[in-house]
Amino acid sequence: MSVRAASAPLSPAATRGAIAADVRAARTRLLLEGPISSTLLRLAGPNVIAMFVMAAMSIAEGFFAGLMGVSALAGLALVFPLVMLTQMLSGGSIGGAISAAVARSLGAGDEARAGALLAAAWIVALGFALASAVLMALFGRTIFGLLGGESGALQAAAGYASVFFPGCVALWLFQATLSVIRGTGNMATPSGLLFVVSLGSIPLSGALALGWGPFPEFGMAGLAMGLVLANLIGAVAAFAFVLSGRAGISLAGAFGRLERGLFGDILRVGLIASVNAVQTVLTIVLMVALVGRFGEAALAGYGLGARLEFLMIPVVFGIGAALTAMVGANIGAGNLARALRVAWTGAFAAAAIVGGIGVIVALAPDLWLGIFLDASDGAALAAGRAYFRIVAPFYACFGLGLALYFACQGAGKMVWPVIGSLCRMAAAFGGALLLIALTDGGVETVFIGIAAGMLTYGAVTGLSVWKTRWR
Repeated sequence: MSVRAASAPLSPAATRGAIAADVRAARTRLLLEGPISSTLLRLAGPNVIAMFVMAAMSIAEGFFAGLMGVSALAGLALVFPLVMLTQMLSGGSIGGAISAAVARSLGAGDEARAGALLAAAWIVALGFALASAVLMALFGRTIFGLLGGESGALQAAAGYASVFFPGCVALWLFQATLSVIRGTGNMATPSGLLFVVSLGSIPLSGALALGWGPFPEFGMAGLAMGLVLANLIGAVAAFAFVLSGRAGISLAGAFGRLERGLFGDILRVGLIASVNAVQTVLTIVLMVALVGRFGEAALAGYGLGARLEFLMIPVVFGIGAALTAMVGANIGAGNLARALRVAWTGAFAAAAIVGGIGVIVALAPDLWLGIFLDASDGAALAAGRAYFRIVAPFYACFGLGLALYFACQGAGKMVWPVIGSLCRMAAAFGGALLLIALTDGGVETVFIGIAAGMLTYGAVTGLSVWKTRWR
């Protein structure tokens, strides 16, 4: 008679936990042993679909702002980089570090540590959310003013920020929980939740911003309110999934096992990765400041171009989340050669997808700009078209570098991606300043600097992984 047969029957909760643990173990084996291309496709597919819906949400937000006028679009251009920074930090930098830490623990067979990392992740998320809310409350208007925001644009940006940043705790907790689930190799559940939240935020934001039906008209504040409420609902659903045991990670005794090393696992990689995210956003912010010299219409046109550029980040994240989990599990198991093959496979796939989008909008920029602007917005259209003609052909370089950034998170090797991002910022801002000083090329000189920065980022990050092999 087997030991299990001789023992007392398992309770329903214990049975569910055992089944979930078996499923999680199967996912870990897939990360370690499955065919690279098909496994990446299987893991990234749901993520990419969810990210495209997130892109649709951002497009809708810009469309709603466009209905409120050019000043609202310009205000959205001012606040959008900081909103994206919050999303990049919560889902990408800190979120990726959480996924990688969980994946490495499971790859090494340490299930108890993975459960304790879940508790640590929630605490880290709360800390970051509180810090961003306080900073924006104190310095938000000053930042928007330094970026060139005036009168209507400044008021629009401040209205959005007054709701989004106090409410971003919902987004942080939602993304932290999804990151833990991804670390187990489960991409379908986080993708499904993101899909529903992103889709649901579109009518919520529109109704609260524009006053549809019985809803009050809150303007720019309503755009942010819809996003916050949708993420709050998502956070509750993600909590429920984890607490049910279906993630295969147990919280039993997790808070009692909290110790400094758990936070170190997350923050050692996450803080360095956050520097990369800050540099990415700072590059956009500096470009916004330079474009602002050429007037509100140029700012609105560039803001639409930068919005699509930012949307490439969640698209690459769809692949990058799978890269982080696969690379992290293989690094934890000591399989460096396979981890590198995974990284390059995903990076070239991301470059192909993002580069293809870049070619399309470079050839037909009005496919994007026409969603938000009409023929009467001639100056804004001209700026947006110039941006896409000059910058979009280099999207592939950006996609390659960003995908390798996520792979480096899984490996716990973040120094070179940060250096690559720093080189991007120097090339973009320094190049634009030099061209402005030496020529009279107008706003196009700023766009040439942005293109040079993307080329530099892809080259430096790619060469670093190829040469160092994460040694």
